Amino acid sequence: MENTVGDFLRSRRARIQPEEVGLPSHGRRRVQGLRREEVAQLAGVSVDYYIRLEQGRGTSASDAVLDAVARVLRLDEVEQAHLRDLTRPARAERREKSARGRQLVRPGLQLLLDMMDGVPAFVLGRRMDVLAWNALGDALLAFSAQPAEQRNAARSVFLDPASREFYPQWEAVAAETVAFLRLDAGRYPEDRRLSALVGELAVRSEEFRRLWADHQVKDKTHGRKLLRHGLVGELDLGYETLAVTGAVDQMLVTYTTPAGSPTAQKLALLASWTAGGSAAPAPDARFAG
Repeated sequence: MENTVGDFLRSRRARIQPEEVGLPSHGRRRVQGLRREEVAQLAGVSVDYYIRLEQGRGTSASDAVLDAVARVLRLDEVEQAHLRDLTRPARAERREKSARGRQLVRPGLQLLLDMMDGVPAFVLGRRMDVLAWNALGDALLAFSAQPAEQRNAARSVFLDPASREFYPQWEAVAAETVAFLRLDAGRYPEDRRLSALVGELAVRSEEFRRLWADHQVKDKTHGRKLLRHGLVGELDLGYETLAVTGAVDQMLVTYTTPAGSPTAQKLALLASWTAGGSAAPAPDARFAG
């Protein structure tokens, strides 16, 4: 299995130049960015200790040491949490035990989705599996057009040829997808289904392999997406992600747009097709979280 701790730390060392942290940069360097010795010096730990950390043998590292390394490598909050997950397998194992079993959406949450008839919404679970949605979300993102076992946002982005047309900014969507999946992999390193998904995507998509090797991590929070829908054309949407309290690793994802905007008018057209339970004509489009 890959040394995720070492790969992650090396990728972060590589993005920081010595002069950025007040170190001289003399002569030709064999590595891009900071050397291990320089990180150790700046973090106030011995070189041997830092090397053990990169080798995945730093499971007893204190919060103070991890905070110091995070400061030197300029890790953001998500990256710091990811580093703790990678260096503390016991913590990940406890989380894994609590999250075992099928991902079920409780009836009340599905009812809430159905009542949000003017807002495209869906529930995203572990491994970026799409668990539930409302009628407008389906009209927008075509969830029901996929077999149940294929309803996965990462698989859709990288393996469905229609996704490149559906997402005008496909490269950004792909990078965000991999960064969130990498974060999930750090939280659940023993998840066999997640490992199988990553393996499938790595075998079938060169772009996925390249992005996975970058070790970027990013949580899913809020942002903006441009979509090119097969029926109503281009849509400029914001999205908000809300954690579902009481459900492990479930997120309610909603798409938003200002009232009266061209996108709002197009959503209203889609909503009119779904009113009363009637389905909109199936678009040639797929989904991503």
